[in-house]
Amino acid sequence: MTADATDTAADAAAPPAAPLAPAPCSGVLEARDVVKDLGQGPGRVRALKGVSLTLNAGELTLLMGPSGSGKTTLLSILGCILTPTEGTLSIAQQPTAGLLPEELAKLRRRYVGFIFQSYNLFPTLTAEENVRVALDVRGERGSEATVRAQRALQQVGLRHKLKSYPANLSGGEQQRVAVARALVGAPAVMLADEPTAALDSENGLAVMQLLSEIARDKSRAVLAVTHDPRTVPFANRVLRIEDGLIVGEERRAEGVETIHELARTRKRKANA
Repeated sequence: MTADATDTAADAAAPPAAPLAPAPCSGVLEARDVVKDLGQGPGRVRALKGVSLTLNAGELTLLMGPSGSGKTTLLSILGCILTPTEGTLSIAQQPTAGLLPEELAKLRRRYVGFIFQSYNLFPTLTAEENVRVALDVRGERGSEATVRAQRALQQVGLRHKLKSYPANLSGGEQQRVAVARALVGAPAVMLADEPTAALDSENGLAVMQLLSEIARDKSRAVLAVTHDPRTVPFANRVLRIEDGLIVGEERRAEGVETIHELARTRKRKANA
């Protein structure tokens, strides 16, 4: 997945497999029959062949599939970076059909937060300044923007790293700054592209725990594209994509806790 960064910018066993449960009626993103052709002439490839999905507020959804299955193309369309060849997309009840590129960019800045595998932080900006970039591109500046950036970094556990530059942060800390940048604009949808791929096991699980906490917000949906099977226990739902089609869905049944919720329950009981 490619985009201008300025535009975005467990310690429990995995729960057992659970039966499917009805999806909540709280969709903040809806894609219907999305088709995407890439290339021209004889080299034209149909990357997506009619994908329909809904992202629900209060859920962390994983999109998993082999290389070449259409994950990156679908993520780019959901984030209004690419437009579908056929089909429809709406975000926060805002249809995207017929919008000009600048209108799509405005919609993306208002409703979508991106988290990249390679962090996409500006090396000459502090953590606080990197987060403020996401507000700057929306025309939000001044003391209020500073306060919001600081609060976002506090939410991801980096209040003490406000003035640190990326070179002085670990990979896990850089990814947390990227999460804060995606979060600071209060997006309806957060899209993460392989958020654990560049991290070791400990930091990868910490980032997934953070995303699962963020996804508990009933006004926001979180979608992560991933190859990492360690991320599955954190999810409310897993979508499987192959050859440009959604071929499977696994949903945690009502009342079955995620790995993050299981850990919270154990801690609460231990402190009782």
